[in-house]
Amino acid sequence: MAELSLAIPKRWQPASVWLLYVGGLVPAAWAFYLGATDQLGADPVKTFELFLGIWTIRFLILTLAVSPARELFGWNYLRYRRALGLLTFYYALMHFTVYMVLDQAIEIQAVINDVLKRPFIMFGMAGLAMLIPLAVTSNNLSIRRLGNTWIWLHRLVYIIAACGALHFALSTKILDLQQFIYVGLIIALILYRSWRPIARSRKKSQGRQRNRAAASVS
Repeated sequence: MAELSLAIPKRWQPASVWLLYVGGLVPAAWAFYLGATDQLGADPVKTFELFLGIWTIRFLILTLAVSPARELFGWNYLRYRRALGLLTFYYALMHFTVYMVLDQAIEIQAVINDVLKRPFIMFGMAGLAMLIPLAVTSNNLSIRRLGNTWIWLHRLVYIIAACGALHFALSTKILDLQQFIYVGLIIALILYRSWRPIARSRKKSQGRQRNRAAASVS
């Protein structure tokens, strides 16, 4: 299948990545403005916190979807995967910061009590903790220095995605349509990315068997 990518001249491609960063942070800036001008409703802290959490999930889905989109549809957006992954981290960090600073006022005992009352928070914290090493090593220098270790480290994204899905799904007593869609997409992407290496291995094995069969006949 032929690959399709954005028809952007090569010299402008780095600028398009930075444009993605800027555009990706616009929703957070807009929500902050609404909060600062008292336009986020009766509970602005919770509204802002939920808003940042939803955008974390959205960027996580987009990050996971880059490779399947290339393999299944020929859409080549690999150059944007790092930016999407970092935006996922930025929104997760902002989501956590709003929870700790504005919601819990940095009171550790209050946080512990809240976690005991709502265990799903632990999944979110675990996901953020695992995102940190991925964000720190999302650069060319780390790729060169870590080698194959970098590949294994960044496979944590599967566990992070599972934690994010659990955190999002368990945050309410009843799942709404948006939660069903986002959690379903995350599950589908995790299953696909987990199945892909198995499919490649089977394809290689079948190819070797065909080659041996052809050699024996000849």
